[in-house]
Amino acid sequence: MPLVGPELALHVREHLPQVLLGLVEEMSHVLIERLAEAELLMRRALKIDEVSFGPDHPNVAIRLNNLAALLRDTNRPSEAELLIRRALSIDEASYGPDHPEVATSLNNLAELLRVTNRVSEAEPLSRRHVEIFVLFTVRTGHEHPHLRAALGNYAVILEELGFDASATESRLRELLQPLNPAKPVQPLQTQ
Repeated sequence: MPLVGPELALHVREHLPQVLLGLVEEMSHVLIERLAEAELLMRRALKIDEVSFGPDHPNVAIRLNNLAALLRDTNRPSEAELLIRRALSIDEASYGPDHPEVATSLNNLAELLRVTNRVSEAEPLSRRHVEIFVLFTVRTGHEHPHLRAALGNYAVILEELGFDASATESRLRELLQPLNPAKPVQPLQTQ
């Protein structure tokens, strides 16, 4: 006889946590399998680009950054750091030290260092990330589309280093000084 009314409610109340836990466990197994599959595919794409373009090609740097993000997200920060540093080296050699692609690798490395409690190491990288986008803005006359996010990221690092709001604002103003004061750029609001 099917459960109805109060009997059904009691049955659900007693067994729902077990059912939900089973579903979560099953979903986590699927996710782990999918992440492992994604890692294999990303490593394969990296190898293909290394063979096709050479180990120091900018496309290889993109693949390295993407794989590093997966490794970071699967709690392998040491492996991720090595790949990001290699990507940064490739980008600097390919584009020069002030190119927005270099800024992307700097941001990735700074964020990895920040989340692994190496905030003092992240600060100069994040500052350089902002400086590159400011320089781009000065050179082109157009705000780089990632400048505000870079300012927000840098503000978070400064706050984690213990800077108060006034000191953080002062640092941001200093970085933005090369820009036209008639068109000030506002950083993203931080949490």
